Amino acid sequence: MNVRFRDLIEQTYEFPTEEFSLDQSDLLFHGLNLTELVARYGSPLKFTYLPKISDNIGRAKDWFASAMEKYNYKGKYFYCYCTKSSHFRYVLDEALKNDIHIETSSAFDIKIVEQLKQEGMIDKHTYVICNGFKRDAYIENIANLINGGQHNCIPILDNFEELGLLSNSIKNRFKVGIRIASEEEPKFEFYTSRLGIGYQNIVPFFDKHLKDNPKVELKMLHFFINTGIRDTAYYWNELLKCLKVYVSLKKRCPSLDSLNIGGGFPTKNSLSFEYDYQYMVDEIVNQINLACEEAGVEVPNIFTEFGSFTVGESGGAIYKV
Repeated sequence: MNVRFRDLIEQTYEFPTEEFSLDQSDLLFHGLNLTELVARYGSPLKFTYLPKISDNIGRAKDWFASAMEKYNYKGKYFYCYCTKSSHFRYVLDEALKNDIHIETSSAFDIKIVEQLKQEGMIDKHTYVICNGFKRDAYIENIANLINGGQHNCIPILDNFEELGLLSNSIKNRFKVGIRIASEEEPKFEFYTSRLGIGYQNIVPFFDKHLKDNPKVELKMLHFFINTGIRDTAYYWNELLKCLKVYVSLKKRCPSLDSLNIGGGFPTKNSLSFEYDYQYMVDEIVNQINLACEEAGVEVPNIFTEFGSFTVGESGGAIYKV
């Protein structure tokens, strides 16, 4: 009878995995000897393996490139890093090696963007997508960034008031996006949709405040599901509702050319983790393609804002028990 803990692991999981391997009795993470790290630095110990960040960015780009080629998708794909997932300098340095863009959610993040721009790590062509509830300092920092020449900075309107606040602070014509307030999944334990404008209110909001506004150009529709990108009836239903809004807006607004599907890619958090990333990307691209083809409108460029997916599998913590 197999009674060792190692036997239980071998019977339950596929181990070693892509990340972990064994060197006799030592545990390795992407070839790094964790036993030696602990012997040198002690515990508790937090570590980051930077090449995994670039690897995950590259994987996502490949999935979307493959799907777009498969369905003859005419739009482009833009990978944005969600800075709130990790503000560490070494993380941003590694991520920005991969020709990516930035998503922010606070006034603090804009200061990071300004520093990166001063150091030449990003330029005026880099997309800066500004999400989150916009208090005075955040509005001021966004306005300073745009007034300073960051023309691809796109603040996402999360409520009806933000348009006026931004217009008062930004000198010239600027780009905006609108975030859809998705409905909660049935039986979801708690309410999390703090931000966004309801499906039925978006087109009337555009007609009233954006359509004939000479100072504002609508470029992006932002769609995000709090429970993440999952292969569920709920997710696909919400995506289809989003695409109906996009099609309606696109027919009214030729400048609208981008759909932001947010973040939500899961990260491996156990040895039994299973998720078919390529299938999900294929189906998302296919659904967007079909909806636009049926409506007779151009497909949008696709933006994602992967934060946890970018950094979540790049490191870990070791504790003595």
